[in-house]
Amino acid sequence: MKLFKIRGGVHPDDRKQLAAGQSIESLPMPALLHIPLQQHIGAPASPAVRRGQMVAKGDLLAQGQGVISAPVHAPTSGRIMGVGSYPAHHASGLSVPTITLKPDGEDRWADHIQGVEDPFALEPEAVAERVAKAGIVGLGGATFPAAVKLNLRKRFQVHTLVINGAECEPYLTCDDRLMRECANAVIDGIRIMAHALGVKQIIVAIENNKPEAQAAMAVAASAYPDIRIARLPTRYPMGSEKHLVQTLTGRETPARALTAEIGVVVHNPATAFAVHEALRFGYPLVSRVVTVTGGAIAQPRNLRVPLGTKVQDLLDHCGGFKVDPTRLISGGPMMGQPLPSTRVPMVKGSNGVLALTAEETNAREPMPCIRCGSCVQACPCGLVPLEMASHTRIGDLEGAVELGLMDCIGCGSCAYVCPGHIPLVQFFNYAKGEMAARGRAKQKQAETKRLAEQRTARMEAIKQAKREAMAKRKREMAAKKKAEAEKKAAAEAQAAQEGQTDRPVRSAAETEA
Repeated sequence: MKLFKIRGGVHPDDRKQLAAGQSIESLPMPALLHIPLQQHIGAPASPAVRRGQMVAKGDLLAQGQGVISAPVHAPTSGRIMGVGSYPAHHASGLSVPTITLKPDGEDRWADHIQGVEDPFALEPEAVAERVAKAGIVGLGGATFPAAVKLNLRKRFQVHTLVINGAECEPYLTCDDRLMRECANAVIDGIRIMAHALGVKQIIVAIENNKPEAQAAMAVAASAYPDIRIARLPTRYPMGSEKHLVQTLTGRETPARALTAEIGVVVHNPATAFAVHEALRFGYPLVSRVVTVTGGAIAQPRNLRVPLGTKVQDLLDHCGGFKVDPTRLISGGPMMGQPLPSTRVPMVKGSNGVLALTAEETNAREPMPCIRCGSCVQACPCGLVPLEMASHTRIGDLEGAVELGLMDCIGCGSCAYVCPGHIPLVQFFNYAKGEMAARGRAKQKQAETKRLAEQRTARMEAIKQAKREAMAKRKREMAAKKKAEAEKKAAAEAQAAQEGQTDRPVRSAAETEA
């Protein structure tokens, strides 16, 4: 199919050969699982279990709250050891609400787990509902609840489903292996999602550095004329949702808008596989495929990992470190986040664990900007990173916003090509965080002002009500006094009249005498 050119991008060494040849294998069940209640964008799930409770694999551990949320299920059977705080799978390492589960070794599915014989006989709303109940989120890293995307047909005229199999981040091969080994299941999940969306056109986009995945998916899709395989050039960040859609359709998504607004919904192959498992067998999302790789890893592998497994358990299964890593990253090296420790648990959005050596990180002290413009040429969003960084450095964040800060996708292409090794992405992430904090402070200030005004209006209303009540009482008392006075006057008049009537009548003679 015809592809359209996009601006910018870079060509880093993909380093995928370290793990691409390793088939997916299941990680042995660890001794303990630490399952965070928030493994998705949106509101955290609310605990539905208590300490000491026995659960089966697939049982509900925490219920999603609100429209943008997702439930959490038991990755295996066992006993709930507690519901408390545990370090998060996040660069901050801060503790988050977490359920600790001790496996019983049986790995027994719950009795209520049951699939659908024919998912295509279900109404689209029923498919989305099952996907929501299974706790499926975007497994490409964004972790947006998948059911919300499937319901976008209600708001937009959606005509195309795009499966983002680019996996353009270096090192990562989990989607590649999934498409190679489970192509039929992935295609089935894609068709179920297309049915839920009501679209007639499906595009599976895979980069050219994954020829085996392209071939496997092409064979699996050959029976379905509405599915096309797009062979993408190997270029980073081809996996960026908006840039992928532009490459495939030639249409650019407006700034801060959804691709659904131009009729396209994008999902990930691993998400499609999870939808297949949920609809065909009733399995909720309790595990995922993770790539463990990097120059410091003794035996790079692709592992199917129960959610809640500690990073250390993955590293131990891969033989540990052959050299001490300089950097430990969750996700890819371009957009991934530093791991605070190996104690943190794997979550739904964890698609990779990288242990990189000093040679791989190529870390150097930053130098002054020489205004070479390399970052401008590399930026896929058409921004001017050097100017944005300059404004950020002097604290002029509003100026950075005017230059397009909020349109930056944080891909790291600018920092990758910078000869001065300036940490541009860190500048922009700081600026975005600070602007978000200012926005929250402004919102809090506005909310405080609104509440104060409401209180003032409420107190004034109370005072006015009191004044009106007092005035009413005065009027009533005055009316009562007036009525009493009138009554008294009437009584006196009547008494006087009666007294005159009782007086004896004298004769005229008596009067003269």
